Amino acid sequence: MTVHVSPGRGILATPWVPATILLLGSLSSLAGLAWDIQWHDEVGPDTFFTLPHLFIYAGTASSGLVSLAVVLASTAATRAGRTLDTRIGGRPVAVFGVFRAPIGYLVSGVGAAIFMLYGLWDEWWHGLYGFDAVIASPPHIGLLTSVQIAMIGSVITCAAAWGQRWAGPALVANLTIMLAYSMVVVVAVPRIPLFDLRTAVIALLSMITLATAAAFTRGLRAVLFTALGMLSVQVGLALFAPWATQLYAVGEGLPLRDYAQGVPQFSTLPPATLMLGVAALALASAATRRNAAPVLTFAIGGALGGAALAATVPWQPLLFGSSLVGVSGGVQIAATIVAGAVLGAGGGLLGDRLGRALRLLVVPAAVRSTADEVV
Repeated sequence: MTVHVSPGRGILATPWVPATILLLGSLSSLAGLAWDIQWHDEVGPDTFFTLPHLFIYAGTASSGLVSLAVVLASTAATRAGRTLDTRIGGRPVAVFGVFRAPIGYLVSGVGAAIFMLYGLWDEWWHGLYGFDAVIASPPHIGLLTSVQIAMIGSVITCAAAWGQRWAGPALVANLTIMLAYSMVVVVAVPRIPLFDLRTAVIALLSMITLATAAAFTRGLRAVLFTALGMLSVQVGLALFAPWATQLYAVGEGLPLRDYAQGVPQFSTLPPATLMLGVAALALASAATRRNAAPVLTFAIGGALGGAALAATVPWQPLLFGSSLVGVSGGVQIAATIVAGAVLGAGGGLLGDRLGRALRLLVVPAAVRSTADEVV
């Protein structure tokens, strides 16, 4: 039997509007993070109230506010007896027996709320110590993690809206931003003598994202555009972060460090050779199309892509004017490639599972209805 969906009202009538606000919030947080890393490198310690920090906070705050607005509108619509369209943020769930929240906006809202709590801790931290010498301080770890949670919610909203014209480009943009933002964890990864663990982690995160896009869309078009989007983000932030840092330092009357060379620090982290991961998935798909299960395709594609990324990522700082590379010596290079292949295979398998999970959010129009799950 067909379940007719009541037309939305207010913010629910234009689902692309709150989804776009979530996307812009994620982009603001990413730009603020790249700026903040550049500031730490070229100027030095900072305080709580700086423009890079405000970019990060404004991005997450906007995500939290629009998520709250959608949850309140969904709750009001449910109480009025209207059936919620699951394309607006996914299946709605009951929260505390009071609110009815689409799952995507619930995740984004929770991430934003956690972020604000860690923000209070960060303000206390700055008040106690006066500055941050490194990015990996305890409150920063919580802040960065909560932003990632909010970004996951944004990805969910686009997946749930799959089939609408805006959902495809928005999903690619969200996956690109989330992957770029996740690269900050590389800064906290310890260096070990056997192989470049940071590069192996980059290979893992990259193949998870690409495989998720491939498994969800059941094709490689979104994967290709994700790789192109990553390259665009890298170039854009490479131009923005050094320029904004120098301009802000002049405005604040602060000198740059003597060794500052304008190298875009954040842009050296995401993989500039992500297209190799796309090619690896395409090759694995062509090779196993008739004789293997999809899980093997993603394992092989992930391994090939992870190895290719591990072989190239350590050298990419040279593209941005830095002389620092991630590996030294043939043994370490070989070990890094092997580690990249192993973690890449795991990333391909995990991305396959995540992509399939996202597909569960795509509800056929004939069976759209409110859900009864309770949080």
